[in-house]
Amino acid sequence: MDRLLSIEAFVTVANAKSFAGAARQMRVSNSVVSTRVRQLEEYVGGALFHRNTRSLQLSELGAAFLSECSDIALRADRLVDQMRDVRGSVSGRLKVHALPGFVFGHLAEHLRDFQDRHPSIGLDLIVSDDVIDPVRDGIDCALQIFNPASDELIGRKVFQVRRVLCASPRYLEKHGQPQIPAALRAHRLGLYSGYPTRDRWVFARDGQEIRMDLEPVLRTNSVHLLKEYAIEHAGIVCVPTVVAADALLSGELVPVLVEWSLSSFWLSVVYARSHRGGAKLRLFIDSLLARYTDEPPWDAQLVARGILGAVDGQRVE
Repeated sequence: MDRLLSIEAFVTVANAKSFAGAARQMRVSNSVVSTRVRQLEEYVGGALFHRNTRSLQLSELGAAFLSECSDIALRADRLVDQMRDVRGSVSGRLKVHALPGFVFGHLAEHLRDFQDRHPSIGLDLIVSDDVIDPVRDGIDCALQIFNPASDELIGRKVFQVRRVLCASPRYLEKHGQPQIPAALRAHRLGLYSGYPTRDRWVFARDGQEIRMDLEPVLRTNSVHLLKEYAIEHAGIVCVPTVVAADALLSGELVPVLVEWSLSSFWLSVVYARSHRGGAKLRLFIDSLLARYTDEPPWDAQLVARGILGAVDGQRVE
């Protein structure tokens, strides 16, 4: 029995709450994971899990054993990373989850530069709007607009995600430009379904706040679809500036209610407090934070053109 591999299998199963999920994360067969956990159980002399066809739970022994095993697996990873650092080469694979709104049109250049500097690091990039748990799902880090869901996770802010209401000039010529937030109710609206604030909309101007519910004719988890919907003169949409900037700069879309500001969010990189990515993850996070030290370039262009008002986007760690 390879004790370290068995301990790694046990920790992965416990976090994933599934033998099949652990096998996917470790890129081995279910039988390999089962064998490694069974060998560890034989070695310690007791069951680490209570298993049935519907659930998998840690036994009392497994619960007592998990913390120490997690620490052993983490220290082993860190030791290997340190040895690679001494040799001057960090290698391996990182599993990253990211939002489509950030990935499309913006992340590829950063990935190219990162891998030019670190050619021995491979990336598995999962792109979706799902809110994931890096510990449970075996992800090294997630780029998301939600705060960490538990104390097991750390979130580091990367850049501010500003939102803008916008529509095509043709739509506004036909239906009119709303002057106050309440006038939005007379328009066809397309809204994103995944914002942390859900259906609560807050508009602010000169210290005044208006809170209201809006009923869209199109609700979707795709901000890119919303942008295209607006470009097709279908209605007024609310999308992040990271998605809408090109269309706003070209004039395909124009901002609506520019004197009223919407609440913004932060894109954060979220990872496990006892992360397993080691030096690879540290390098990836550092590269992101270094790239977005100031106002994001798309917002800077919109501010320079007077399409967007300036805000204090200072990052707080």
